[in-house]
Amino acid sequence: MDRKMVNFIKEQYPPGTRIRLNSMEDPYAPIAPGTEGVVDFVDDIGTIHMKWNNGRSLGIVPGEDSFSVLPPKLTTLKLYMPLTAELYERSEYGDLESESTELDGRALRSCQDQIMAELVKSRMPEETERGLMYWYGKADSINTKVHSAVFTVEERDRQLWGVAECRVAGELSAAELDTLKKYITGQAADGWGEHFEQCEILVDGGSELYVHLWNSDDWSIQTEQECFTPKLAEGLPELCFSTLPGTGALICIKRGESGYYPSDWSTDDSAHNRELADYNNERLGVTSAQEKAMKVGSMFGWSVPGADPSYYEQPQGGMTFG
Repeated sequence: MDRKMVNFIKEQYPPGTRIRLNSMEDPYAPIAPGTEGVVDFVDDIGTIHMKWNNGRSLGIVPGEDSFSVLPPKLTTLKLYMPLTAELYERSEYGDLESESTELDGRALRSCQDQIMAELVKSRMPEETERGLMYWYGKADSINTKVHSAVFTVEERDRQLWGVAECRVAGELSAAELDTLKKYITGQAADGWGEHFEQCEILVDGGSELYVHLWNSDDWSIQTEQECFTPKLAEGLPELCFSTLPGTGALICIKRGESGYYPSDWSTDDSAHNRELADYNNERLGVTSAQEKAMKVGSMFGWSVPGADPSYYEQPQGGMTFG
C-alpha cells in the first residue's frame, strides 16, 4: 500500500474511532462478526490495530475485512458557574417594590423549579438538537467534539449553580476545554444569558425574579472536579505534634491522613507532653494556628473550614467595647 493511501487511512480512522466488525478474512484467529472496539493506531502498511471490547487486539485490513464506523459515544461534561439574582417583591398593596433584593445561590435553592422552567422556555427552536453549539460557528475540533450544550441549574453543597451541560464525544484537551469555557462564558455574559436575565420569573405570590448566569464579581466557570473536589487546606505543614484532649498524650499528626500516631516521646505528665509538642512544633516551624488546623483536619476531614490555619488567624468578630 502506498504512502498516500496509508496517510488517508490514518486520517479516516484516528485513535479512538469506534468500529463494529462485519466480517474478517483472517482464517486463523477471526474476531466474531458484530464485535465492537476502538482504533488503537494505524501502522505504516495501513493495518488498523484495534482494542476490541472482548480484550483482543487483532488488526483489521481495509479492503479485505468488512467493518462499519460507529458514531462516538457521548459523555456528559458539566461546567458550573455561580448564580445571582434580583428579587422584586410585592408590597402589601400588591405593587412591585422599586428596590430589589440581591440573592445568591444559597437563597435561590427554593426557586430551582421556576428557574429551570424558564431556562427551558427560553431555548429557541434552532437549539433543539445542539443547544448553544448551534451558534458556535467555527469549523474546529470543539464543534466536532461538543455535540450539544444547554444551560441548566443544579443544587450542590447547599447552593444553586448555573450549569452548562455539554454532551461530548471523546476527550477534550486542556486547550479545547479552555476554548469551550470561553465560549460558554460569552454566551452566559453577552449572548444567551443576556436575554435570559431579562426574563421575569414569578415566585412567591407574584414577586419577580431576574437571574444572572454571569456577573462581574467573583465569577468563575469550572468543571465538576475543579469546583467540588475537596482540596487540602493551604499553608499546612507535612506533620506536627499535639496532645490528646482527654489523656494529654503526645501525638503526631500527618497532613492529609485521618487520625493520629502515638509518639514514642509521650510521658505520663500531660503538661510535659504539651511542652514537648510546643518544642517540636517550634523546631518544625509549625504555628499554633497550623496545629489547630491539623487536629481538625485529622478528625473531621481536610476540606472543612477548620482545617485551614487562616480560620484561626483571622479576627473572629463579636462585640468590642471602648
